[in-house]
Amino acid sequence: MDVSGKNVIITGGASGIGAALARKMGEAGARVVVADLDGAAAVTLAEEIGGLGLACDVTQEADIQAVVAATEDRFGQVDIFVSNAGLGRGEPSHAASADNAVWQLQWDVHVMSHVFAARAVLPGMIARGDGYLVNMASAAGLLSQIGDAAYTATKHAAVAFAESLAIGHFDDGVKVSVICPQYVATPLIGLSAEDAANTPALRTPEQVAQSVMQGIAEERFMILPHAEVAQFEQLRATDRDRWLHGMRGLRAKALRDLGGLKLDQFYKLM
Repeated sequence: MDVSGKNVIITGGASGIGAALARKMGEAGARVVVADLDGAAAVTLAEEIGGLGLACDVTQEADIQAVVAATEDRFGQVDIFVSNAGLGRGEPSHAASADNAVWQLQWDVHVMSHVFAARAVLPGMIARGDGYLVNMASAAGLLSQIGDAAYTATKHAAVAFAESLAIGHFDDGVKVSVICPQYVATPLIGLSAEDAANTPALRTPEQVAQSVMQGIAEERFMILPHAEVAQFEQLRATDRDRWLHGMRGLRAKALRDLGGLKLDQFYKLM
């Protein structure tokens, strides 16, 4: 899809990958709505790119519906919805040790926000036979994130929901992409572009945004900013025991070399 002249909503759009993508969409001629929990930051970025900035808590379906309504009022139909918001919390000790509130929050942000977005825009897209849903997941949704079972489980669910959208609505004219990056230097894991400068395993938000722009242009379902993830996924699928053995080894290496399962340090082991 050519994004020029399209109306685009990006949730989690005021920082990190969302902000980088908002800028690239704006440069490409799209009308961009930046929606973020930090409403002031969303407005600031939107003013920079000539878009619309709105506060939005993606765990609240009414907030997403309000963003869609405001977009339609200002620009018209929603052509592309990028459901990008995300978070990570880690786990205190064993794999089930994160409390119920953490599990619920990750479920709401990583899965239900995509469901809410689809509910809000799919009927219109189906009616006109055109539209694009772009959902942020993670390489953890194809593999696993050591030290954060809630993140891993909900990102797997995010990939599965994107597949359901692609299966169910391709014939309705609705395109679907799911983004599965590995380690990205964003505020989510406390890293900056400077951290990525000399680290091949890290991508900058701008690099990921460029991968997303290319994926949308090609209308590819799976967008992998880290190409090596495809190889890791293939190994996981063809020899699960070997893959698990390797992941246990990576976990042991993290405990030994990093002194713990620090989510902002794992890229050093890749």
